[in-house]
Amino acid sequence: MYVRPAAAAAAAFLGFTLTLLGGTASYAATGPGTGSTTGTGTGTGAGTGTGRAALGGPVVYAHRGASAYAPENTLDAIDLAVQMGFAWVENDVQRTKDGVLVVIHDDTLARTTDVEQRFPGRAPWKVQDFTWAEISRLDAGSWFGAEYAGASVPSLRQYLDRVQRNQQRLLLEIKKPELYPGIEEQTLKVLDEAGWLDERHVTKRLVVQSFSADCVRIVHGLRPDLVTAFLGTPTVADLPRYAEFTDRINPWHTTISADWVAAVHGLRGAHGKAMEVDTWIVDDAATARKVQAMGVDGIITNAPDVVQEAVGGF
Repeated sequence: MYVRPAAAAAAAFLGFTLTLLGGTASYAATGPGTGSTTGTGTGTGAGTGTGRAALGGPVVYAHRGASAYAPENTLDAIDLAVQMGFAWVENDVQRTKDGVLVVIHDDTLARTTDVEQRFPGRAPWKVQDFTWAEISRLDAGSWFGAEYAGASVPSLRQYLDRVQRNQQRLLLEIKKPELYPGIEEQTLKVLDEAGWLDERHVTKRLVVQSFSADCVRIVHGLRPDLVTAFLGTPTVADLPRYAEFTDRINPWHTTISADWVAAVHGLRGAHGKAMEVDTWIVDDAATARKVQAMGVDGIITNAPDVVQEAVGGF
């Protein structure tokens, strides 16, 4: 059962906090519009708000939604995350043959849909080789469990509307931008059309990340007000170059140390505040406590209840 006692308590507290503050509760207040607060590094924190410190743990991000318990990157997964009390969700954005942005992790449809059964002659079933009309008819839930049969691959716009309805916050990853020229501009266009580029969202509810440094640099150039993150583990010597165009460095948990995290925190990012570290993918209590001891600001996880119970994060 996914609703552990700590998660249930967190859900109740989240609702109470929303009533008091009139917004979602991650407390990772980020972006140039927020006031300076003392962070974990040597400068003023880019996103380490007083709320996070007061709650006593790193921010917990539901990776592809609550994906240990529901099919990843579906609306069911983000709905479950909010039911469990988690405000931040992470997703992955790619593009169809006819130019629609969709939320799916792999660049092929095979692992998480029934595309092989529906279109047996179209291997290797790349996202970019199918239209939105074709993808929208696929079953993206049965692979995970019969109770999710009929779940669909959402468009980015559908996903944004659901996150907004749930009053959640979004860590948006642009996947493999080398496959989709211009996806940075298009992603920003969809975000804008969905009302996600106003001051309230930009300063408190949205982070854009990618494994491509060029992609992050393009997003920062187009919208310097946005909080951005680079996925990877640059050497300490290279970190200052990344600080020119991003606010966070988000590494795989096996590649970091306390000294490396401290080196990131010691730099001011693109918005002049201490850079942050959100690590991935941590799904067990021991690893969660280990990276917390290293000083990370956030933990990205498929099992947010497990991590929350271990570290007390929100």
